[in-house]
Amino acid sequence: MLGQHRSTQRKVPSGRADENVLTADIIALASQYGRYGYRRITALLREAGWAVNVKRVERIWRREGLKVPQKQP
Repeated sequence: MLGQHRSTQRKVPSGRADENVLTADIIALASQYGRYGYRRITALLREAGWAVNVKRVERIWRREGLKVPQKQP
């Protein structure tokens, strides 16, 4: 351990316990409401009782590859 710089020692992120349940709820809401984006899905999650941040929902949204389809003419 001697001789190693302090910045080389990193903490491994553990994640949150409810991450999988939240991801499943986001995917379910996105499939039910196809034209809603992550901001509207965040509002629906808050109404359902989740205490979530828009940035957290956006991160999960991008990780899962969810997108709002283009409007058809």
